[in-house]
Amino acid sequence: MNADLARLIASHICLQGCMAGLRMAAPLLALRQGYGAAAVGVLLALFALTQVFLALPAGRYADQHGLKRPVGFSVLAAMLGAGLAAAMPVFPVLCFSALMTGGATGAASIALQRHVGRAAEHPTQLKQVFSWLAIGPAVSNFLGPFCAGLMIDHAGAAAGDLAGFRAAFALMAVLPLATLLLVRHAREMPPVVAPQQGGRANAWDLLREPMFRRLLLVNWILASCWDVHTFVVPILGHERGLSASVIGSILGAFAVAAAAIRVVLPLVAAQLREWAVIASAMAATAALFAIYPLLVSALAMAACSVLLGLALGSVQPMVMSTLHQITPEARHGEALGLRLMAINASSVLMPMLFGTAGALIGVAGVFWTVGGLVGAGTRWAWQLRADPHRADRTTG
Repeated sequence: MNADLARLIASHICLQGCMAGLRMAAPLLALRQGYGAAAVGVLLALFALTQVFLALPAGRYADQHGLKRPVGFSVLAAMLGAGLAAAMPVFPVLCFSALMTGGATGAASIALQRHVGRAAEHPTQLKQVFSWLAIGPAVSNFLGPFCAGLMIDHAGAAAGDLAGFRAAFALMAVLPLATLLLVRHAREMPPVVAPQQGGRANAWDLLREPMFRRLLLVNWILASCWDVHTFVVPILGHERGLSASVIGSILGAFAVAAAAIRVVLPLVAAQLREWAVIASAMAATAALFAIYPLLVSALAMAACSVLLGLALGSVQPMVMSTLHQITPEARHGEALGLRLMAINASSVLMPMLFGTAGALIGVAGVFWTVGGLVGAGTRWAWQLRADPHRADRTTG
């Protein structure tokens, strides 16, 4: 990993850490202010909602303007959102802050992913850089909540509960400044001149390509598995009589395993084929979802969680590498926007669907239903083995 990529990963961590810290602290403050679970659920959904609507425009903007300008606007939006929460920590402002920081993180992610994908010189390097870049969210999802929690506890103990939350939000507002400083020295890639067409290119035209359509569907199915695991494991653990700390440890084991596999992937990238990794991950996930509800002990659940983290954690770098190989270079931003839009729409809708399904068929039924969907979708992953280095990837 070279110094330029390390700076970009660090910039991603700082901006996403702002959102992750706010995503932990804002619902906690809302609960302490007397808001119920339904209001907190809406607040959490707002972090993903903006990305559903901004992903495509952000992708087009990145295609037109490269890296620094989209990231700069994203930093300003994140600082504004977190800063307003620090100045006025009331529920409506927290909702606005969720929209701003969520949208900022999504837009910056698209610009960063597009940039590192274009900077890669061959398919092996694509797998390597996206494996390194994928470590960023795992680190930020620890760093942001950890720093926010420290501020809430220590500043709150010294100056009052609300002051602790204000301090946490203020720290989150400052964190994106590091993103700006880290990105300012990045070298912009030369602009891509899109070929002339009879009419204006439509992002939805990308869905007419069978390879892109399969890739997006496979990515959506596997992203839903993350949501299932996060949503169902606490319920399953509660049914087993496990304590909150044990349930948290099981989820933590999943996150650590997902980050660990992304550290290993760059070292063996030359020996990997994207379609084979994705198909294997889907088959393993289907098998693990089949046995997960049958496990009783915390140790067995933790072991299954680690295996699931290894399987699902390996997917994103392979998906991103394939996406950059099968889409026109001038439209990478749009393709990334479509992917982000699908994933975040799933994050908004799936928890509600899982809750309804869980009430009807039980949490074991949710695991088995989604596992069956993943198993059936494995054939789409196998179909990705068609040569992605097509002659028309530079056409629009």
